[in-house]
Amino acid sequence: MQEQLVALHETHGMEPDALNAWCGSHGLFAHHLTTWNASFCAAKQTTTGTRELRTLKEENEQLKRELVRKEKALSEAAALMILQKKFCALW
Repeated sequence: MQEQLVALHETHGMEPDALNAWCGSHGLFAHHLTTWNASFCAAKQTTTGTRELRTLKEENEQLKRELVRKEKALSEAAALMILQKKFCALW
């Protein structure tokens, strides 16, 4: 894996002729470098996407808990207002 990353770093930005010469001297083909580059980019995107997804899920759960708490408080306040009105009406 580390060798692949070093190879990608060394060949980055090379012209096709120079790239083919480098690959020939190292016993590789140009399509190997293309495949490795795609796999490294996909792994980076997956890691970033997973982290963002986890953060969004945690935020969503926190917002749901807060909403439930506020709904309970609102229904309690409404019940107290109704009881207060009924108490005032009785007197």
